[in-house]
Amino acid sequence: MPKLLTTEQMAEFASSGCLFFDELIDEQTNKEFLDDIGHTDIDKADSVNDFYNNIKANSSIPRIPAGTPLKEAFPKNSPLDKIFKNEVVEGAITSLVGSNTIVDHQFLHITFPTKYFNQANQRQMSQANHQDSTIDPRSTFDVQLFYFPTEVTKEMGGTRYHPGTHLRVVNEMAIAKYQNILGQKSIVCKPGTIGIFHSGLWHGAGVNFSENIRYMFKVRLQPTEKQELLWDPEKKYQPLPNRALYWTDETKDQPINDILMRSYPWQEADTNRLDKINVVKFWRLLTGHKKMDVDYWLTRIENELY
Repeated sequence: MPKLLTTEQMAEFASSGCLFFDELIDEQTNKEFLDDIGHTDIDKADSVNDFYNNIKANSSIPRIPAGTPLKEAFPKNSPLDKIFKNEVVEGAITSLVGSNTIVDHQFLHITFPTKYFNQANQRQMSQANHQDSTIDPRSTFDVQLFYFPTEVTKEMGGTRYHPGTHLRVVNEMAIAKYQNILGQKSIVCKPGTIGIFHSGLWHGAGVNFSENIRYMFKVRLQPTEKQELLWDPEKKYQPLPNRALYWTDETKDQPINDILMRSYPWQEADTNRLDKINVVKFWRLLTGHKKMDVDYWLTRIENELY
């Protein structure tokens, strides 16, 4: 039975654009996945190309045509089938993109240690910050599931990401020149961790300074239904009325609204008002309450009398 997200988790996703589930996948499934992709001991590969060629020759992960229903994507009882049938994973996916989601694409990201680049006399570089795909004008959104089958340490250059950027729409590489953004985070996690990103979240891979290969398996998923109260099929959620503005409320009696109105270090004092407006619009989409507001951000500018 899928374990649907809570309203607090949905608000966190609406605000930050990401959710993490630490050490969710068990050790045996992680091992089976590594076997399925044709993982080779790093010392047995002479070069990056040698390692990739081995993966291509031995991987049993299927090639999935774009638009394939997720339920039909992976062989029954395979490691990836087990991962996507995990009650937490299935519940999160159902809550965000529905129970009949389709696969946009999948990709196995492999980040190699410094020694391979030194051997090939190549420069080792991080991946530029980017927003996946191209400019996406839709209200509908996709999600990207990141699976880490092995431990990711700080030295391994885990995926760099910028919470709260998912609603700042840019052309894919338009932000590539910005390499260190205030408040950025890098994924450091235990084996079996799952991350789910809004498809618009700014991110990029770091440089692997460790002695080990870093793996990250990504699947982008698209909805086939309206993304409205998918986590709340009984439709119990009701928005709160606007509270007094600029009032210090020490009781914190509106935790959902506090999450939605969170500010992030990269946001400027004036332009972050646009981000708050975008979050309220996003929450309207997720809840189906087309007139709801938080702290009067949209009501103020929707008061059109002519």
